Amino acid sequence: MSENNTVIEESLTALLEDESFLPDLKAQTRRQAFKSLVAILSTPNHIHKSFLRVALEDGTIVRVPSFRVQHNDTLGPYKGGIRFHESVNEEEVANLARLMTLKNALHELPFGGGKGGVIIDPREYSVKELNLICKKYVQYFNDILGPDKDIPAPDAGTGEREMDWMMAEYKNTHPGLPYRGSFTGKSIINGGSLGRKEATGKGVYFSFRYLMHNFLNDNEKWLREQDNLFAETALSKKDRKLNIAVQGFGNLGAVAAKEAFKCNELQNNIVAVSDRDVMLYNSDGLDIPALVRYAQEHGGSLPDSNTALKENEIKAVINDRDELLELDVDVLIMAALENQIHEENMDKIQAQIIVEGANAPITVKADKYLSDNGILIIPDILANAGGVIVSYLEWIQGRDTQFYKEEQIYKLLFDKMQKTMDTILPQFFGDPFPLRQNCYIHSVMKLSTVLFRQGKLY
Repeated sequence: MSENNTVIEESLTALLEDESFLPDLKAQTRRQAFKSLVAILSTPNHIHKSFLRVALEDGTIVRVPSFRVQHNDTLGPYKGGIRFHESVNEEEVANLARLMTLKNALHELPFGGGKGGVIIDPREYSVKELNLICKKYVQYFNDILGPDKDIPAPDAGTGEREMDWMMAEYKNTHPGLPYRGSFTGKSIINGGSLGRKEATGKGVYFSFRYLMHNFLNDNEKWLREQDNLFAETALSKKDRKLNIAVQGFGNLGAVAAKEAFKCNELQNNIVAVSDRDVMLYNSDGLDIPALVRYAQEHGGSLPDSNTALKENEIKAVINDRDELLELDVDVLIMAALENQIHEENMDKIQAQIIVEGANAPITVKADKYLSDNGILIIPDILANAGGVIVSYLEWIQGRDTQFYKEEQIYKLLFDKMQKTMDTILPQFFGDPFPLRQNCYIHSVMKLSTVLFRQGKLY
């Protein structure tokens, strides 16, 4: 969903009529306060832009466009990733920062929402040049970053290496001050958390598995009594073999696919996966562990030739990557980039359940079209929060300098996501709103209540 302002406004409109919410606000005062909430939650507090001056190894000086958007810090310091990608732009970064505000509110995390971006294709730069870009980013945005101000994390095109570099530069520019919590998603040796790399993918699959196995089994009788199109969709897939396609086979998609492959609670059959170059298909199911091993040995890429498939004993047919979205499957896990389903292809989507591992992979119009047709979408705000939840755990560990074991991290992650889903799912299946709208309403309620209590609506 590329624009979430619309859903924020719709959420506040629904809450305006519910006089049990913020009952101290009445009549004209209530309408004025809600108008203020729309303004506050729809716009960022700060948009920081800069052109990083970078000296390339060949002696050329380039100016690299970069952003840091700080949307809202009502619940705590700004928190959100930094992406290195050629498609980065200010509007995208602002939308993602807004989503982070809502996501942190939904999952009861003590953070606001932020996001960063650098307009580069990292594959076109040497390691030394990327290191310099990371240092320059910290230098240029030095005054606004910090463990209690704004805490970046990895995103598309960045990882623990880049976070290590950035934390080291932050330490250099803030001698004598706490620095471990300035960035999350770092390597273990630099104060990172066990499980952080796998957290988002594990969380994405957990959200799907918990809904389709735990929640359906525990609430089947109640769900069958509901006049709810999405309940019908979910129940129609219960106890059936589920053909699954995974768009994107980076860290997120590969981990989610691996979790689905080894899951014993559901009958998963992963028939298709794709990366930026190819889509691999096998109606009998792909050998996901073999594909994960191949990707790890080949820079994250899938086999792109029949020779590579044969040499690695992988049974699959190579197709165009864009065909994956339109396959006749039960479940589509979206783990690539934003705006993948849009007005031009939304009527070709055949999956009945879509899990948003990526941020904003469905446009507003496509989201409404799919929801109106009974397609159950587990939205990004709910599904892909594993990364920020474990980032929060990393932030805590950095402050205490005491670290959890990996199994403790996953238990805390799943407990946090389960608590959120146990709050949201009964409301969703009992209300006429799509799951995304229910999540947004919950987030907006939390933010609105805190803003009111802090006296910021006057």
